This record gives sequence, structure tokens and C-alpha cells, in this order.
Amino acid sequence: MTIKFSKDHEWINAADANASVVGITVHAQDALGDVVFVDLPEVGKSFAQGEVAGVVESVKAAADVYMPVTGEVVEVNEALRADPSLANSDPLGAGWFFKVKLADASQLDALLDEATYAEFAKNA
Repeated sequence: MTIKFSKDHEWINAADANASVVGITVHAQDALGDVVFVDLPEVGKSFAQGEVAGVVESVKAAADVYMPVTGEVVEVNEALRADPSLANSDPLGAGWFFKVKLADASQLDALLDEATYAEFAKNA
């Protein structure tokens, strides 16, 4: 599994460049608390790396979900829309947010690997 992390606390699994999976990290959902609502992007919409692609709201706060790479949204997680708590219970699995078709796979190189992200998150 090829998972990379952004400094905005998103993860991307780029095993399939045509449908790379994006979600929020364990650190992000810990900081947010109980997630009660997600605003997912529209399928077919393209976003630049770093652009706001969605919103996650918890009982404590609301946070933007940033696009970790430039690309087009090809699928959203309707199960997450129906049950936002999946972002808490399984943030790296069933709690994924959307899938994106990568416009430039080389952007993945600038993202953090798991060990580097873990160190970054400790100080975030």
C-alpha cells in the first residue's frame, strides 16, 4: 500500500493512479473529536493541490479537507456521508472521503511517508 500524508493531515493511497483514495489522518480525527458531518466534493470536479475539497465537522470544530494532489474527483464515499462517524472509527479504511484521478503523480514525492508524518504530527 502506497500511503502518503500531507501536512494538512490528509492521507492518500495512490496504489491506483486512476482512483487514489483520500481521507483524514488518525491525528486529524483525534484533534476534531466526534465527526458529525462531512461535506464531500462533487464527482467530476477538479482541484489543484492544496485547494479545499471538502469540510469535516465535529462536535468541537469544523475543518477544511485539502486536496493532497492535483486531480479530478472520481468517486465520493456515500457511506461516510450517511455515517460521518466512520471518519473516527476507521479513518484509514471505511472512513475514506473521496477518490481522485491524479493529474501529476510526481506531486506524491513532496508528501510525507508514514514515519515522517508521525514525527510531524507529534509536533503539530
